[in-house]
Order: sequence, then structure tokens, then C-alpha cells
Amino acid sequence: MTQQERAVRTRHALICSAAEEFERHGYIQAKLSDISASAGVSPGALHFHFENKAAVAATVEASAGVSLRREAWLAQRPGMNALQRLTNTSHALAERLRRDVVARAGFKLSYEAPHDSGPTLHQEWQVCVRQLLAEASDEALLIDGIEYSAAADGIVAATTGFEMLGRDDPAWFSAATLTAYWRLILRSVARPEILRALEPGGSPTRVEGHRSPIGCVAHDSS
Repeated sequence: MTQQERAVRTRHALICSAAEEFERHGYIQAKLSDISASAGVSPGALHFHFENKAAVAATVEASAGVSLRREAWLAQRPGMNALQRLTNTSHALAERLRRDVVARAGFKLSYEAPHDSGPTLHQEWQVCVRQLLAEASDEALLIDGIEYSAAADGIVAATTGFEMLGRDDPAWFSAATLTAYWRLILRSVARPEILRALEPGGSPTRVEGHRSPIGCVAHDSS
């Protein structure tokens, strides 16, 4: 193994270890010494890769963002209407969060860690929901009188609430819970003729067994 390969492996181990510490203890309570020890490297090796805890947290959140955006992209296909794309995207992101500690820690750090600039992962999700519902409105998919912005706010609040509640009780963030939620919401916002073609449990969109190269998918939240 080359020195560069060892460095890449060490950095990945530190990201996974940090994600576990941030998820378990939160940003404030997590300790760099515990992160390096769990990764099996010295404190000096950690500081070679990361200047401080804020830099570690920023890298975990950035890694989570890359994997979650990839999941969102894979959840869609050409010709799919905006409401199905939104439903599929929520299921894909939820699946990633259930099985990947880096994704879960990244979302948690969106609330807890300091941010110098740029949108957090929660803010990116809000933008995504609003954009897809705006497209649904333009496509005449919504019931007359539905304000897409108000619907977006409600969906963002509910789905991020599921993510937070799911940290203590995984049933809150299960595929079954999310499907039941979409079954209710789609009935409330979609035109009847559109509703009949929608799949609240998500529609097949990608090759089974896909795993993004970024993340630590051996861990899950159950």
C-alpha cells in the first residue's frame, strides 16, 4: 500500500469514527481524542488531516451531503412527475440515513455545528421540496387552491421531524412510516386523476444493490 493510499484510508476511518462520535454525543461533547482512538490512529495523525473539531465536523457534513445528493439524483428518472420525484427522493434519503452513520451525523451537525457560510443540509432539503412542489404547481398536479409554498413548509417540517424522532425510535423513520405519511399527504395535495398514478412507497428507479462510495454503510440506526 502506498503512502497516499494509507492517507486516504486513515482519513476515511477518521470520518467514520467522527460520525459515530458526533451522532452519539453531539458536536459539543464529542472529543477529538475519542475520535482518533476509535479510528485506531494517533492524535497527531488526526491533526495531520484536520485542523480542529470544526474542520472534522465540516468534513463529515460535506461527505454526508455528497452521498445524500447522489441518492436524490438516483431516485429520479426522465419523465417522472414532480410529486413522484419528491416522494422518491424522500424515500431514498431516508434509506441512506437509516443505513449510513455519516449521513445521520451530517444531518445532526446541520443543527449543532458552527457554519461559516453556505446552506446546511436541512436548508438544502427545504430548497429541494419547494422547487419540486413549484414544478408540481406548474405541471397542474396540485388541487386547486393549494399554495405550494405552504405545502412545502409542512412537508419539510414533518420529514425533518421524522428524522429527529427517529434518532431515539427508528420506527419513526422507517419506510412504512414514510409511506403512510405520503399516502395521507398526496391525497391532500394531488389532483384525483394524478393521485391514481402516484406510488407513496416510492417507485423503482435504480439498479438494486447500489452503494455510494462515500459513507460508512456497515452501520445503521436500528
